[in-house]
Amino acid sequence: MRRWVVRVAVAALAGAVVAMVGCGAPAGLDGDLTDDWPLAAAAVQFTPKVGDCHVIAEPSSYLTSYQPVDCSRQHLLETFHLGTFTGAVAERETPPLVGSAVLRPAFAECDAKATAFVGGDWRGARLTVQVAPPSPGGWQGGSRWFRCDIFELDTADGGSEQRHPDDHPVQHTGSLRDALKGPSPLAFGCLNEDRYGAFEQTDCARPHTFEYVGWWTAPGTSYADAGRDEDGVHAKCRILVARYAKVPVDGVLRYRTGTSYRVPSAEAWARGDRGIRCFYWSGGTKVTRSIKGGGTKALPVR
Repeated sequence: MRRWVVRVAVAALAGAVVAMVGCGAPAGLDGDLTDDWPLAAAAVQFTPKVGDCHVIAEPSSYLTSYQPVDCSRQHLLETFHLGTFTGAVAERETPPLVGSAVLRPAFAECDAKATAFVGGDWRGARLTVQVAPPSPGGWQGGSRWFRCDIFELDTADGGSEQRHPDDHPVQHTGSLRDALKGPSPLAFGCLNEDRYGAFEQTDCARPHTFEYVGWWTAPGTSYADAGRDEDGVHAKCRILVARYAKVPVDGVLRYRTGTSYRVPSAEAWARGDRGIRCFYWSGGTKVTRSIKGGGTKALPVR
């Protein structure tokens, strides 16, 4: 009995297989199981966006910390440009470290783009610029962009005084685009020193003793050596005062003006900022007008 049951089952199975072969594939199927799967979408590498504003001030671009907000809300940083690492830098196995010499060419690009973005000399205002490279994971994934960010500082010193050894961004509302195209509360202009030696901005029609006149690029020395040659720094600043006020650069220039200067903060220096900011100094006498274009009348020999 058992042997007969097995034979009947096998025969039935063979008949079913023959029936299936004879019927062919169901309608709509071609029998090829390898060509009906949709292709996987190409991987999209994270890239930040120009125009994004941020509440996190760290100069890094980890996706986990990328939390952009609308620029109409309070924020600390604004991304105004994206550059691209090329050449030997792009061939590195790891992204350039923040503060390394490898990142300085990127800072130079951000520097120039920042001037165009704000519509004026950003070093002549309570502003600073930083470069944010991709995270190590993003670099391994092929990212070769760098982010240029700009932010407002809390002091007219630009963070260079011992009282303000580092950059301190403050909350800002709205974009900084064209912020310096016209009169701006961010621009240094005329200033006084407070009792701690830090600059305080004031209207040039009010009594003051300092006025911003421009900046020059320091050589690639260490931060510790940046301001050691005080006589040489003051001499270069006097030339900027002369150009600003339109007086001759001659042997009596030092008797027309005093000068003050500010070296970038240690953080800004590490990022690549070598701009020494120069200021006219009245010698202590309170003045109530700008020296800009004032000639020898504004800067008489004293």
